[in-house]
Amino acid sequence: MAQAPTRSPNFEIVLLQPEIPNNTGNIGRTAAATGCRLHVVHPIGFEMDEKALRRAGLDYWKHVDCQEHASWSECEEVVSTPPWLLTARRGKPVWDAEFQAGDRLIFGRESCGVGPEFTAAFEAEHGADRILRLPMVEAPGIRSLNLATTVAVVVYEGLRQLEKQRP
Repeated sequence: MAQAPTRSPNFEIVLLQPEIPNNTGNIGRTAAATGCRLHVVHPIGFEMDEKALRRAGLDYWKHVDCQEHASWSECEEVVSTPPWLLTARRGKPVWDAEFQAGDRLIFGRESCGVGPEFTAAFEAEHGADRILRLPMVEAPGIRSLNLATTVAVVVYEGLRQLEKQRP
């Protein structure tokens, strides 16, 4: 499924064990439209050739630079650019990050994110300043944003910063 990249990606979007094909399809479409590479880390909750994935990605899917990885450790061997971990509640606001071209943007599962063990290991290796969140109101029943929405907001904030860095 991987496409031959024509240039270095703006960002490496990493989905850890995504569960909903429509979200992954929408994220693939965002990746194609923004010059990012998509990494899907297994196990996942659907088949990558599933109809819902293709429907959400429309006819963009053939333009998606997508790599599948059997595990997180395999993904880390392939993608070694500086990482940012996105969580629902921890970390600094995404606009306080200083993104660089090629950075890894790591997102967890729709139902539960990346989990406390992964977050703790990430923090120990990369530091708390590499953990980000999209601020949300504190209200009963409001746990998180949709994964595809979150990816789009973070990618476009990163692109805004990259544009400001250009001479």
